[in-house]
Amino acid sequence: MSTFKSGFITIVGRPNVGKSTFMNHVLDQKVAIMSDKPQTTRNKIQGVYTTETAQMIFIDTPGIHKPKHQLGEHMMRVAKRTLRETEVILFVVNATEKKGPGDEFVMNMIRDTDTPVILVINKIDLIHPDELPEIIERYTTDFEFSDVVPISALQGTNTGQLLDVIETHLEEGPMYYPKDRITDHPEHFIVSELIREKILLLTDQEIPHSIGVEVTKMKRENDGEKVKVEATIYVERDSQKGMVIGKGGKMLKRVGTLARKDIEALLGDKVYLELWVKVQKDWRNKPQFIRSLGYKDEEY
Repeated sequence: MSTFKSGFITIVGRPNVGKSTFMNHVLDQKVAIMSDKPQTTRNKIQGVYTTETAQMIFIDTPGIHKPKHQLGEHMMRVAKRTLRETEVILFVVNATEKKGPGDEFVMNMIRDTDTPVILVINKIDLIHPDELPEIIERYTTDFEFSDVVPISALQGTNTGQLLDVIETHLEEGPMYYPKDRITDHPEHFIVSELIREKILLLTDQEIPHSIGVEVTKMKRENDGEKVKVEATIYVERDSQKGMVIGKGGKMLKRVGTLARKDIEALLGDKVYLELWVKVQKDWRNKPQFIRSLGYKDEEY
């Protein structure tokens, strides 16, 4: 039986070097757009990539920059802690730009780590191949990378090779997330709470706190014009289901209208929201089901 590997991969680099493009290409879904707000990007897991032999959990570190305020200082501390707890670091640079102070800042931060650091030179589709050796030399003269992989995240060039290289640095480990999970809970959980809040607001005392909401899909569709969100509202009794749906579906429509506005404000994108209501009897006494809704053990 083959060994299953797993680990956390931290992606670092200056803004606009293509970290999100790489992530979206690997996951084959636009997940980066869900994570561009301060509430959800401070040291959060961005994407989960699972194969038959490995699970790679990619972490974005937007805090790696020269701090200019207390929030920046906090994010730097979080970023440093993340770097200590990761199995692989991807240092992504832009092939079309000179190495600058921002790159030096990141390199100085990761210089003393024992973690394998892979230099990822992105956007090679925008340069002549003859330029590549000089670009590699710029970064490798004073830094010992474990590997150097030139890619085009936009076109997918060498991204498979990069994933193979990452896997060589991972050790045997568990599958942290279900194999069909491609992103973690924070955005989903926040969206589910916004929906639940509207139900409690509109139903007042008719519906007790027996409402659970699970966001089952968040994906950009219609050529990137909207984010489609699908969510299931769980209640414990059939009578509650009728109240949430309302006569002719009127209550559920009102919930959707109000929740959609808040979700759009959170994500910064137009949202198409679809809601379903299901009965899950006595779900509040089912720990496994509670966890599936995003609640951690210490929170309920």
